[in-house]
This record gives sequence, structure tokens and C-alpha cells, in this order.
Amino acid sequence: MFENVTKARNLAIGAQGRAGQIQAEAQLSAALANVFAVAEAYPDLKANQNFLAIQEELTSTENKIAFARQYYNDSVMTYNNQRQQFPAVLIAGMFAFKEEPYWKIENAVEREAPKVSFA
Repeated sequence: MFENVTKARNLAIGAQGRAGQIQAEAQLSAALANVFAVAEAYPDLKANQNFLAIQEELTSTENKIAFARQYYNDSVMTYNNQRQQFPAVLIAGMFAFKEEPYWKIENAVEREAPKVSFA
């Protein structure tokens, strides 16, 4: 499980291109969700201080990904809007500036927040 998170993190760090980064970040989010699901099955693990520290770090990482996704989408929206306005539309046409894609989660299962209870 932790190896999967490490691999996903390394892929996210080394991803090339926007599409590669988007896909790598989606894999990292899925791997992080699995860590929380495993914790639910092992009550002794939930109480371990080291695991609590890891859990806090993973939550922080998920929040950073969410903020990065929002910042990226806001930047893409600004770029795409400016690219379509005069005189930028002329320059965009001359230099083949293309519309950039938004960072979307295609899989409906990935879009849902993981259901974890530590009761």
C-alpha cells in the first residue's frame, strides 16, 4: 500500500506535460484514498502515533492537490478567455496558441470523497 503511494507520488513529481501531470495526480489521489480505507480495517493501526502523523501528511497532500487543481483550472480559464479576445486572438492564431484543457476527473468513482470513519 505504501509502495503504491510512493510510486504514485514519484510519477506525479516526474510527470511530463499537462495531461501526464493530471493523470499522475489522479493516481496519487486514488492511492491516498486506499491508505485511509486500510486504516479503517485495522483499529490498532489507527491508534499508532506514526500512522497518525502519516495520516495528517496525507490529508495535507490531498488538500494541496485540490488547491493546485483549482489554481490550474482558474489559470486555464483566464488564458483561454484572453486568447479569444482581440487583439490576442490574432497573435494566438499566428503563433498557433491552442486552447488548454481543464483538469477534470473523468472517473465518477474518483470524484467522490473516500468514506472513512475513525469511530
